[in-house]
Amino acid sequence: MFLLLLAGVACASRAQSEPGFGSLPAPSGLQSVDDWEKRFLSHWDVEHAESFLPASTSRDSWQFYGLAYGIDGNTAMYRATGKVQYLDRALLYVDNMVSAARDSWSLEGGQFRDEYRGWSSGHPKSLGLEVPLYESYCWRYVTRLLRVIRETPELYDNARYRGQYQHLLEFSEIDIFEKWFQRGADAHIYRENTHMASHWASIAMDLSLMTTDAARKERYLEVFDRINRGLPNHPSCLRGQLGAHPINAAASFWSDEWGVHSGPGQDVSHGNAVVGYIVEAQEAGMEWTDEDVRALIVTLDSIIWHSDGQYARFVDGSGTGDGWFNDGFMKLGRYDADLQRRIETHSTGRNTQFFGNAALNVRLLSEQSTH
Repeated sequence: MFLLLLAGVACASRAQSEPGFGSLPAPSGLQSVDDWEKRFLSHWDVEHAESFLPASTSRDSWQFYGLAYGIDGNTAMYRATGKVQYLDRALLYVDNMVSAARDSWSLEGGQFRDEYRGWSSGHPKSLGLEVPLYESYCWRYVTRLLRVIRETPELYDNARYRGQYQHLLEFSEIDIFEKWFQRGADAHIYRENTHMASHWASIAMDLSLMTTDAARKERYLEVFDRINRGLPNHPSCLRGQLGAHPINAAASFWSDEWGVHSGPGQDVSHGNAVVGYIVEAQEAGMEWTDEDVRALIVTLDSIIWHSDGQYARFVDGSGTGDGWFNDGFMKLGRYDADLQRRIETHSTGRNTQFFGNAALNVRLLSEQSTH
């Protein structure tokens, strides 16, 4: 492990940003990208050696749940700094997962036994089974990583990154999306609550922006639109769930149960997935708007986050929560400098995902202030 840490430090000291990726001054009163990167690096190799690398080679889809945070944090730090060491580490995790995938028919105890590739779960409650939730929870960050490569000319025009991109995109299209769609979209894609469905909305959106196959693109957009606008097997959709908050009309309220519009609403922990998806969709200019994001900011800042160290468990403001915002709510800081200042003081979940997204928030706020 010492050698891993030493190699990581050496790599960090030599890292250079992509050409044309200049540093920008942080908005007044905010910590800089460099500040957040230093915190990120203080955890980077330890989390890699103790958690993310072993999970990526485990062949256990349950472990991909935690690995998702490592992919997201490294992708965010690359977007904040332009340093390919972070992109490379995220790609390493994804390459390892794909290399460990096996034909479904060869998975002992598996319930599908078809020719798609995947992994079985090591969780006691789902031991030996293929579980769509574990895969989608992680893969929304994989497809976002792939979009970074596709949308960054310096990466996409590089033969090495282009090769990785094409290999991983093919796996994502066939052995993630097509696999679960063909096994039954109602059961595995159009899920029974908002947060599970939001994973697939995110994956479908990303794939629609990358695929070169017209028929696949049509399918991705169909899934994206149905989750947002009208699910075929549930009495609502994401648009139908989100509405004005009963305490503050400027905020958003939603229940995770389709067709339910009463309190306590979505629990904050799982609500991170919905918020993270809406942030990505708004940035992509698909379905969700700045107005939608602004309402979510009010929900977090005024209703969920009562005061320093005091958090609601549900989006109606009730219950006692733990303040876990890393994979969704904290990404709202990229739209609002005052919220980002508050996030800087937040003590829960300070790991590489937190630091990477804090750095990206500042980078995007800095870019906005220069326009």
